[in-house]
Amino acid sequence: MPQNAFNALAENFLGQSGTLYKQTIIVFLLINPVLFAIDPFLAGWVLILEFIFTLAMALKCYPLQPGGLLAIEAVALGMASPEAVFHETEANFEVILLLMFMVAGIYFMKNLLLFVFTKILLGIRSKIILSLLFSIVSAVLSAFLDALTVTAVLIAVSVGFYAVYHRYASGSHGGGDHDHSDDDGVEDSHRQDLENFRGFLRSLIMHGAVGTALGGVCTLVGEPQNLLIAEQADWNFIQFFMVMAPVSMPALAAGLLTCITVEKLEWFGYGAKLPENVREILLSFDEEESKKRTLREKCELVIQALGALLLVISLALHLAEVGLIGLMIIILLTAFNGIIDEHRIGHAFEEALPFTALLVVFFAIVAVIHEQHLFEPITHALLQLDEEIQGPMFFVANGVLSMISDNVFVATVYITEVKNALLAGDITREHFDLLAVAINTGTNLPSVATPNGQAAFLFLLTSALAPLIRLSYGRMVIMALPYTFVLGIVGFLAVFRMAS
Repeated sequence: MPQNAFNALAENFLGQSGTLYKQTIIVFLLINPVLFAIDPFLAGWVLILEFIFTLAMALKCYPLQPGGLLAIEAVALGMASPEAVFHETEANFEVILLLMFMVAGIYFMKNLLLFVFTKILLGIRSKIILSLLFSIVSAVLSAFLDALTVTAVLIAVSVGFYAVYHRYASGSHGGGDHDHSDDDGVEDSHRQDLENFRGFLRSLIMHGAVGTALGGVCTLVGEPQNLLIAEQADWNFIQFFMVMAPVSMPALAAGLLTCITVEKLEWFGYGAKLPENVREILLSFDEEESKKRTLREKCELVIQALGALLLVISLALHLAEVGLIGLMIIILLTAFNGIIDEHRIGHAFEEALPFTALLVVFFAIVAVIHEQHLFEPITHALLQLDEEIQGPMFFVANGVLSMISDNVFVATVYITEVKNALLAGDITREHFDLLAVAINTGTNLPSVATPNGQAAFLFLLTSALAPLIRLSYGRMVIMALPYTFVLGIVGFLAVFRMAS
């Protein structure tokens, strides 16, 4: 092959990810057939570690492509059959429907959510109360909606206000384009206010992101793995909430107390207040926008509010599968708000479908785990422990793995293994329920430690907002540290109490 063509292929492979990363994936693909020929069990475990690597390095390359290549190779080698992959996918069809339709349904409520968060941001002067409200509202919304969408709204609000003040601070009071990522034009008199504004937005966005985890653990629609666990346990919306409450409610209270504490003591990068000059400029902007809001736009907000109410009632009463409820919301909100163009509707699906595809790749890896019996030794070892500590140990195992990997993948693996133990008669139904609680809370609470564990955190880190407010990977880990510590301990103790 000509050198130029080889270079072009090398550049195209996994796009703009680093050369070392590309070489690592190629090495993975080359060694797997050799290991499989030597020992299929060993090859299966190496495949899992390789896949976790692609999840942990999600900032280098979205895991769908490298993880998908590993999954395709695994099926081609015979680690799992195509039928097994389809069976895993079919068994979790409700989760796929959730991602496809519920996230898209909430997309058509964005204006309402933007309106709510804007009023909270500008209507409350106390930073502690404001932070607490951001966390509470994010938790409540995430319990009934979707953490990614709630995070997207927080990002949209923050970027919008940042752009307004940055334009003012740069002296660009007129119309036209303005690059709010370029600080060269910021006037010296506004630089300190801009820096304080960044600190203010950083703390609020982190409180909101953690709030999505606090609310997301409570209900079967809060996170994708929740519905997966609920399906395996045959729990409806109310049952899921009630069985998780002994852990989720203490965790929520502890999380909100942590929010107050770090703001009060100004620890871990929290405590920055909104400069008064910035507040005045943002209030003036919001007043102008409110005056320009037409009657038609006001009617749209009312329809969205009614849609949100119908969504909550439908979920609480379990009137249909979650994904079908999401589809109903899409139809109603688009029909009554005049969105009838297929291209405008199509944008609503852009956010969730890449993750939906990645989820099917998860199921391919899970099929390998089943066919090669990879997790049986670990599951058996955990199930051989005294019953009083099995639940807490499952919480710890899921929590640690979720910090470095993706919590949906971890939950999928463990809940399936525990369900197999139940079907085999190795554990009772009561004990299965306890372990399901440990798996759900373990994957949802300690996973706030890093952006790798929570999809909402990763979404925030890779968003347009992060560089504007100087929110790096390391800063996110530091700001999440008090929440990780508190939620991990409270969750562990709550699970231990349930097991006693």
